[in-house]
Amino acid sequence: MTRTALITGAGSGMGLETARLLAREGITVVLVGRRQEPLDKAEAEIRAEGGTALALAADITDATDVTRVLDMIHAELGPVDVLVNNAGSASSVLNPQWLPHEEWRQVLDVNLTAVFQLTQAVLPDMLGRDGGTIVTVSSLAAVNPNLLGGAAYGAAKAGVRNFMTFLHNTFRNQGLRAITVLPGEADTPILDNRARPPAPEERAHMLRPEDVAEAVRLAVTLPQRVVLQEIVVAPTRQRDTSADLEISRWAGAPADAGPQD
Repeated sequence: MTRTALITGAGSGMGLETARLLAREGITVVLVGRRQEPLDKAEAEIRAEGGTALALAADITDATDVTRVLDMIHAELGPVDVLVNNAGSASSVLNPQWLPHEEWRQVLDVNLTAVFQLTQAVLPDMLGRDGGTIVTVSSLAAVNPNLLGGAAYGAAKAGVRNFMTFLHNTFRNQGLRAITVLPGEADTPILDNRARPPAPEERAHMLRPEDVAEAVRLAVTLPQRVVLQEIVVAPTRQRDTSADLEISRWAGAPADAGPQD
């Protein structure tokens, strides 16, 4: 029987690569993201490879939009068997001294609250059928928070790691697999928004989206009797981030604040 996977942030990066890999495994993939155009392009690419895909633009921080997406999936495909919480967002201000409250809320909305809302929406499908898989892409910032990701991002990613562990402890004997993937630095477009975007030679040794997608694929396609509760995916080489951390410390600071000579 064909399984259906809902993947957020599926228009690019890790989400897109995950959708490609799962589609190659014969899983029907539902591509969810903010903008319809990249989702349509991804859907066409997957279909050209012989996979089955459905592109649905949505705001996953909006509970009403989440309900709309689930209703459409149920009408066209049936129950959701796999949820991949991949969508993420980081603040432009990293230091909590200067972090605007609205940026804090926005980061937690995307990285934590949306994961809760989507999980709540698919749990009836999974628990009602004695099985399902939820994979959440967290970050190594959950266990080693610093100014690279920022205060809000680290807190949100730690929160979803905790939430996934809660799901594992609570529902594993009802057949639910709750899995957290914790990637290290990855060469994705989000790096362009950093206070100091890494140079090409630094990015060459980082993870690539397909590396993280492969970890998700493995977790999803292993037999249901097996759960990879937590997967750390890190670059082999550790780069010097001291300059990045110092620059990030002052991003968004008031004009009269700054490093002291």
